[in-house]
Amino acid sequence: MPLVPANQPQLIRSCQKDEFYQNNLTNNANELVHTFAGSRRWLQCRKEIELLSDLTYYVLTTLSGYQTLGEEYVSIIQVDPSKRRIPSRMRRTALIFFHTFVPYLMDKVLICVENELEAEAPQNSQHQTNRTWNPLSRMRFWIQRAVGILTESQRKSLIPLVFALQQGITLLYRLHVAVFYISGAFYHIGKRAAGVSYLRVGNVSGDDPRISNGYRLLGALSLLQLGVTLTLQFNNLKQRQRARQEWKQHRNLLPSRQVSESTSRSSRCILCLEERRNTTSTPCGHLFCWECITEWCNTKTECPLCREKFQPHRLVYLRSYK
Repeated sequence: MPLVPANQPQLIRSCQKDEFYQNNLTNNANELVHTFAGSRRWLQCRKEIELLSDLTYYVLTTLSGYQTLGEEYVSIIQVDPSKRRIPSRMRRTALIFFHTFVPYLMDKVLICVENELEAEAPQNSQHQTNRTWNPLSRMRFWIQRAVGILTESQRKSLIPLVFALQQGITLLYRLHVAVFYISGAFYHIGKRAAGVSYLRVGNVSGDDPRISNGYRLLGALSLLQLGVTLTLQFNNLKQRQRARQEWKQHRNLLPSRQVSESTSRSSRCILCLEERRNTTSTPCGHLFCWECITEWCNTKTECPLCREKFQPHRLVYLRSYK
């Protein structure tokens, strides 16, 4: 039987099917934690819940030597770079690591670094770290210690760099998808890093050239859009730096008592109980962090304060709100 690589439609349908079952598993886990641990604890560990759900899915399928539900749906199998053998257990473990752990760790590290750089003064977390010996606390302690030795000017100069790195990771994913549309291999970066590709099992008939040409055209358009996005992101970065400087100057003009009162009373999000970041308004006028309220809307389409029903697309991000 000839060995025919899987094409773009099969890989995309397989990924969509896997994401459907992973989302179901994650939503059920979120409901369970939200019910028994409460909203605050759920908001604090929602990323870990998503990670554990994805790990459970891939351990029960890929690591155990079975097809995922998406791969079974379109009749494709994983193969190593030789195209003649299924991936070894070590290669499958590397695939799961690159596909689940690496994005989670990068997101956690960048958010922690950004928060420490934007803090007014380095926080002394030695006592807290000694009491909590989990890896995340240790990582946060190391980052705080590294940021603490930086001067104020160095910290300010690193903030745009961290923001650019966060945006660069998103653009890298988009670039990789555009390359996939053109080449037809490695839909995910983790599979490219692990060297895992796909072969068809059932239908090995030739592909319609019009389909491949259509995906190549889509890839070229995606690259063009990516170039435009890079230009816009560069302009947005300069505007964000200018807005940050203006806010610093405005805050320095206010009395310290007025600033402290406004921060402690009106600038806190009731979901995370911390100072609001990326302030967002619901249709009823209540203010929350963008991440907090969007995560809340994934399970409940209502205001956490007044319980007014609304659709998530009606949330308003207050870009210039102070």
